[in-house]
Amino acid sequence: MTQIAKPPRPRPGSEVELEAGPLAHGGAAVCRLNGFVVFAQGAVPGDRVIARLGKVKRSHAEARVTEVLEAGPTRIDPVASHPGAPWQIMTYEAQLEAKQEAVEQAIRRLGGFEDVPVEQIVPAVSQWRYRNKLEFSFGEDESGQLTCGFHAPGRWDVVESLDTCMLGSERVDLVRERALAWCRAKGLGAYDRRTNEGYLRNLVIREGIRTEEIQVRLVTSAGELDDAEGFAAAVDCEGVFHTRIEGVGETTMGGDTDLISGDPHLHEEISGLTVSISPEAFFQTNTVMAEKLYGIAAEEAALRGHERVFDICSGIGTIGMALSPRAGEIWGLELIEPAVADAIANAESNGIRNASFFAGDVRKHMAELVEKAGKPDVLVVDPPRAGLSAKVVRRIAEAGAKRIVYVSCNPTTFAPNAAALAELGYDLLKVRPMDLFPQTPHVECVALLERRS
Repeated sequence: MTQIAKPPRPRPGSEVELEAGPLAHGGAAVCRLNGFVVFAQGAVPGDRVIARLGKVKRSHAEARVTEVLEAGPTRIDPVASHPGAPWQIMTYEAQLEAKQEAVEQAIRRLGGFEDVPVEQIVPAVSQWRYRNKLEFSFGEDESGQLTCGFHAPGRWDVVESLDTCMLGSERVDLVRERALAWCRAKGLGAYDRRTNEGYLRNLVIREGIRTEEIQVRLVTSAGELDDAEGFAAAVDCEGVFHTRIEGVGETTMGGDTDLISGDPHLHEEISGLTVSISPEAFFQTNTVMAEKLYGIAAEEAALRGHERVFDICSGIGTIGMALSPRAGEIWGLELIEPAVADAIANAESNGIRNASFFAGDVRKHMAELVEKAGKPDVLVVDPPRAGLSAKVVRRIAEAGAKRIVYVSCNPTTFAPNAAALAELGYDLLKVRPMDLFPQTPHVECVALLERRS
């Protein structure tokens, strides 16, 4: 019997011709190369492309498009050179379809749900300039000049400069340019992510879309910022901070933060509330769509005016406060203490008397909250992208709420969490995708789970 030789495995660095299939979670197109799966970034369904292979693993390879030989039916010209907007090469209708499919696939494949209705995705109000927060990275261009932009796709060590950031407002772009010009004039260098040497790391700009306030935070390695007052004068914003971080990881969280000038909080108006936001507190990055999200969460909570509501991972308290007029009482639990302080102050400044917020870890303090407040009728949870740990899922189930409204920014972590809650006595009734992040693969969801009687 003649043995049929297997086709050779693709080699990293080689260029191959690919036909782009459907989009996978994360935004890459699924392609086939001699039966081998290749995830091609920069390709859209129907494209015929040349792509350079990167990592080659046992079951699949990763690649990046270097040339488009034949465009697929949904490919369009990009609006701007922008590594933070990888899906701008697709029509917006195609983006929505891909996100809808990603949620449905996650619910079926990762959650094991076959009959759960995934409702039609809610499109974004604005497809560009919708973000109220941008985290830029400092780097150097090929000539060694300081730049401030985003990491190149798939590269943790390379930062691409920007002419215009189309995700934030024109005011945010102007502040970025002023900050970069000041740092260049001072001769400050970028942190090198390969050698772990250098000073400038990130520039975080947050904007109150309704109030037109801007908060700026310069993130550096350890060491004082020379002429900090000069930096504050250069950017000319309502609040200016300096954060010093000693670790080697790419993060803007933690470290030591000082207020250089202005107000320690950014103010914003949302869902009839005026809220104050600390520099590291979580707040939805799309203000307009966050209002729609809160409205859908309120619909799913189906409050009648007497219910006890737990707001878990409550952040600065916006979801809980938005629900407070329809609830009997709101109890918020949040790990980040400055965010809890914001929530308490926000409730007081908005005249909300039926909301209480506490700092604590859900794993350790959920039982204590139940003992203090009583069992919730409705529990709302809005976790980070990593979703909920198995222990947190158990603590939530043990709280015994009749309904759980789960707000998720990552369907691949939500689906296993929903499956775990199903094993603990809850039925997943429906999921509503929402597009809070146009031009990117990211998608938000609001899901309703109900305890079986």
